[in-house]
Amino acid sequence: MRRLFMLFLLVSMVLPLSGCGYHTAGAATHLPASVRTVAVPVFENRTQSFHTEFAFTQAVIRELNTRTKYQVLNTDGPADATLKGTILSQTASPLTYDSTSGQTSSYLVTITARVVLTGSDGKVLYQNDALAYREQYQSTQDLSGFIQEDGPAVRRMARDFAQTLVSNVLESF
Repeated sequence: MRRLFMLFLLVSMVLPLSGCGYHTAGAATHLPASVRTVAVPVFENRTQSFHTEFAFTQAVIRELNTRTKYQVLNTDGPADATLKGTILSQTASPLTYDSTSGQTSSYLVTITARVVLTGSDGKVLYQNDALAYREQYQSTQDLSGFIQEDGPAVRRMARDFAQTLVSNVLESF
């Protein structure tokens, strides 16, 4: 009985030292310590969609400024690391239809992007060639009060994209 108690005591003392794997945001960054500035030039847009690249670039810059200690430059100038993004595709597909009018009542916007973070020496620090994001939005049936909803859907997607991208860069996923 005494051995069992000693074993229990030993395990209860060692177990808290092992940790649970959780850490504060940004504490597990796998970027080199020499990275202090990150350049984020405007994303390239290979689609026919208007201003998507600006929404995604602004969201990434905002997220980097909010969640990291890096100085973020909105240019392709000299920096310790450069994050380049490309909007590869953007589609809006009908999702649901109004049964009485037969018109589309909601759409699904899908955007696929590629991002590459390189160090000043040209070494790739992070790369993802196919980040896909989807967002649904309702279409307006009343044309007198028509509000184009795809822009807000793209901005919501850009925010989610930026949050995931910065997490992935910091945690090396």
